[in-house]
Amino acid sequence: MSSLTYDLTLAGLSVGGAAALTGIGLIVTYRATGVLNFAHGAIAMVCAYVLRQCVVEWGWPLWAGAAVTLLLLAPALGVLLERFVFRPLSVLGGDPAQTLVASLGVFVLLVGGAALLWGQGARDDAPELVPADPWGQLAVVLVLAAGVGSVIRWTRFGRELRAVVDDRRLAVLGGIDADRVAAAGWAFGSFTAGLTGVLLAPFVRLDPYGLPLLVMEVVAVAVAARMRSLPVAVVTALAIGVGQSQLTRLHPSGRAEPLLQAVGANLFVVALLLAALALPRVGTRDALPRTATARVPTPQGAWIVAVVLFLLPLGFAGSDLHTSVQVPALGVVLLSLVVVTGRSGQISLGQAAYAGLGALFTALLAAGRFPGLPQLPEPAALALAVVLVAPLGLLTGWPAITRRGLALALATFAVGVGVSRFVFAQPYATSGLSLGRPEGFDGDRAYYVLELALLAVALLATRALRRGRTGRALAALRDHESGASAAGVRVPALKLLVFVAGAALAALGGGMLGMGLRAFDPTAYDPVRGLLWFAAVVVLGADSTLGALGAAALLVGLDAGARGGVAAALIGVLAVLVGRFPGGPYEAVRALAGRRRPGGPAVLTPLGAEVRHRLRASLRAPARDIPPADGAPPPPVPPSPDRAPRTRRARGNTAPAEGRAVLTAHALHARYDGFTALAGVDLSVPPGRITAIVGPNGAGKSTLFHCLSGTVRPTHGQVRYGDRDITRLSPHARTRLGIARTFQQLAVFPTLTVAENVQVGAEQGHVTDPAAAARALRLLALDGPLRHAPAAGLPTGTLRRVELARALAGSPDVLLLDEPAAGLDTAEVTALARVLRALAADGTALLVVEHDLDLVADLADVVHVMTAGRVIASGPPAHVLDTLDARESAV
Repeated sequence: MSSLTYDLTLAGLSVGGAAALTGIGLIVTYRATGVLNFAHGAIAMVCAYVLRQCVVEWGWPLWAGAAVTLLLLAPALGVLLERFVFRPLSVLGGDPAQTLVASLGVFVLLVGGAALLWGQGARDDAPELVPADPWGQLAVVLVLAAGVGSVIRWTRFGRELRAVVDDRRLAVLGGIDADRVAAAGWAFGSFTAGLTGVLLAPFVRLDPYGLPLLVMEVVAVAVAARMRSLPVAVVTALAIGVGQSQLTRLHPSGRAEPLLQAVGANLFVVALLLAALALPRVGTRDALPRTATARVPTPQGAWIVAVVLFLLPLGFAGSDLHTSVQVPALGVVLLSLVVVTGRSGQISLGQAAYAGLGALFTALLAAGRFPGLPQLPEPAALALAVVLVAPLGLLTGWPAITRRGLALALATFAVGVGVSRFVFAQPYATSGLSLGRPEGFDGDRAYYVLELALLAVALLATRALRRGRTGRALAALRDHESGASAAGVRVPALKLLVFVAGAALAALGGGMLGMGLRAFDPTAYDPVRGLLWFAAVVVLGADSTLGALGAAALLVGLDAGARGGVAAALIGVLAVLVGRFPGGPYEAVRALAGRRRPGGPAVLTPLGAEVRHRLRASLRAPARDIPPADGAPPPPVPPSPDRAPRTRRARGNTAPAEGRAVLTAHALHARYDGFTALAGVDLSVPPGRITAIVGPNGAGKSTLFHCLSGTVRPTHGQVRYGDRDITRLSPHARTRLGIARTFQQLAVFPTLTVAENVQVGAEQGHVTDPAAAARALRLLALDGPLRHAPAAGLPTGTLRRVELARALAGSPDVLLLDEPAAGLDTAEVTALARVLRALAADGTALLVVEHDLDLVADLADVVHVMTAGRVIASGPPAHVLDTLDARESAV
């Protein structure tokens, strides 16, 4: 081995050892708590600063500073975070979106606090805890990995840790102190973060922004290990470190030279992109519907106040006016997060990349340096930059089709880091760039007026995505993605739309920000700033355009009027409190004001008492007892066979001939991780009849149901709708053909009203009859005052009717019902059975999966019994259920 190769290998092992420490800490924390600690890099940075403070500023011995930093401060930070930030979230159910925001809040808070305490300048005098020789560092890594692996695998604490990760509530019922396990995991994770920081600090420039981002780049090693395997994380980290070091000896030539050199110097970023975008996704358990409530309306007059405040800078002068120029531009960037995260519920940590690309493309086009295009005036350059950047939103939109929660957060963060490293940080793309302002708007006051006009356009575009059919579809996607797909919403196309629209808005705001600063500044669009923007928008109201504007004013105003880091620290404090105030600051203030209101009983007027009586009756009464609203026709009796049939859609040649089965399954097989869930199931669902499936838990009923509805693709076999093979069709495509479904766990859209929930089913099912939604509301006795009530907070029985009405609004030929009587009382079950019989008499094919055998015996025409993935008996309910009773008695 040559001397150069040996030296480079040693250098790579040193870098890889630090990365391995990060991977070990992230994996332990994730396995103990289920949280991917985005604040890991910030903890590393704080510990590096504290060690420097102790040794360099206060003159302590290195061993004393290291002991205080690593053995006291770092574990204490982990325990405090678990106790006061993440434990309240786990008590509330561990909502993935809130947990992610809290983790980012800790990151932002620590970064802002470090900037306040130690300033934003870089330092290069951090003390060396371990000599540059990598063998000692490598020994630390291997000992830690072996020790942690042994504890997890062979000790009682390891068994408790695995139990808490698998099911925290069940582990608590089994007598395990889950809080103690989580606290220990956080303490060790923070210790490894601190160790990583003090090892890296002497070899990189220590600053509040650079070191946290550098540590977060190596999250790739934990993702590659599937957040589980410590040996895989260590080997991956060492391999990438050595590979990156060896690549420095290559000296490519030609036009690709700058890009190849960038790749060689940022191999961990390449690994992060591959791990987040190409490898099987992590955090599957985080792929859950978002917790949502009825939207808190904007206070009356708030927009008037906002307009006045945004007009005030027109009276400013000098530096105050120059600073104010940044607010509308940043407001447009933050509106892109309202579109992506607030409107559609998609996590996007890479919006800063699109804002930076908008500024960069605008500068290149205005300077005539964009390949293949002539020099353009600034307004045309900005408009064309928006057009060019918008399709790049597919970089994050495409992964979002199959990813949610943690997996999507990692993918969007990886894209943001990749753009920052491979575009913004490369001199060949950004050197010598300046950016002017449009002719006639060179002064700050004139340019501010132009920004206000562009901000108004962005607000109108954002508002358009909230209204009408598209707005309802986006709300459905945000509240319950599976339910939206079952209602006919084209989820993949809608996700691509919002990411493209978000990229366009971010590019517009980024270009405006660049013009305001008169230069392209890469540091204004770094990934850390993108995390700060995301946290600010979420804590101030992700679905509120007013909140985005307030966040822009807050971020610019605080950083301009105080020491750098104040805005980040404040946003961080608000974000870490998300577990205690999940509705955001406005909701918390409103609740506090309500508690401080003078006591005493409230007295209703006669009209108010009458409205309350009607509303309570509509919420509690079964379908037949709900009184109509004034002037509204009484709810109709469910239709009988001799009534007029409902309006059906034209479905081409897929509809079956009279008397033939609408939906059929042939030899369906399905497997999950080696377990056979279906083993050759044949099933026919004929029109005008009610078919039921019964069987014990684990029999394969739900898997069969999912194969028929399209949420699971069978390993072998075929699903046909009439003469058409629909085995590979998506759920929304099946819904539009005429196959509707309901869910065992309610799939309603809490932020929409009852009528809007039902209207989504009619609109997305392509029903041309404008009265379809109203007819479904009447059929399920949901008209009257109840139709305008938000779905959030309604009783289970009412929500079951809402979900069924939404499915019926699409005029389906086949209706798949997954335990439709779950949570209903006797009267509601009776009313439901009457409606289902009427639908079957009207020609609808119904398939019911139900545990209530009395309901099945009373309702079904044919019953199929499943066990171990097979249908073992079929026939009329009386015969099949009697046979089952006889078998159980014999046993």
